[in-house]
Parts: sequence; structure tokens; C-alpha cells
Amino acid sequence: MDISLMTIDDYEKVYKLWTNTSGMGIRSLDDSFQGINKFIKRNPTTNFIAKAENEIVGVILCGHDGRRGYIYHTAVSSEYRGKGIGKVLVKAVLEALRQEEINKVALVAFASNDVGNRFWKSIGFEGRDDLVYRNLSINQNNN
Repeated sequence: MDISLMTIDDYEKVYKLWTNTSGMGIRSLDDSFQGINKFIKRNPTTNFIAKAENEIVGVILCGHDGRRGYIYHTAVSSEYRGKGIGKVLVKAVLEALRQEEINKVALVAFASNDVGNRFWKSIGFEGRDDLVYRNLSINQNNN
């Protein structure tokens, strides 16, 4: 298995992995080629892919605002789960954030995403009952 920084050239294969992963939420504007290209340009050192047999089998996106890191769209192909790929991807993100002197990282997972929530809990990410997550879609024409 090979872990490397994600580039926009990986987009098509990564997008296919996301859309074939149960529990993922894809937004047409933010997760478009243009949206992901913008994200990677803004966060060039914190997005990783995992390759096995020359195929992308895992991905993790992460960005930060100078204070907190935020993990998005982590996925491992179902055929490759249980092999430590997700943990290695998270480790790569955490090290990249440390290099940028970011001391805390957060993520949002759908409550119905049992596989994802079990994974995050198993590697030490704690649930928060003291917060209310809120969002606002600025561009209503896109999911």
C-alpha cells in the first residue's frame, strides 16, 4: 500500500470511491471537480490517498483555518477495510496538521453512518453531546 498526497489528477477515481461508499454525503457544488480543486489548492499538504495494486482504495480530505483542522470525506473501499488503511490515512493527516502547528482536529459524520462512526470511535475521536451542529446552504440550487 502506498500513501501519497492527493492531487486533482486523482479526482475521478476518488469521486468514484466516494459515490460507492455507503454513508457518504456528496454535495454537487463543493464536491465537483472545481470544488475539490479549490480545496486542494487551499490545503495542499493535508489530503491523502491510499493506493493498492495501482488503484485508489482510500482517501481523506483535511483542511484547517489556522486554528483547527477539519476532516472530510474519508473513505476506504469495502474490499480493503480492516487492513489499517483508514488508520494510516488519519495518521498522515494528523502528522501534516502537526507540521502546520494545528493542535486539534474535528469532523462531522452522519448519525446513520454506523461503519464510519465505529471507525472514528475506535481510533479515539470522541462524540460531543454539548454541541449543536448547524449549517446554512448559501447556494440553494446545489445539494
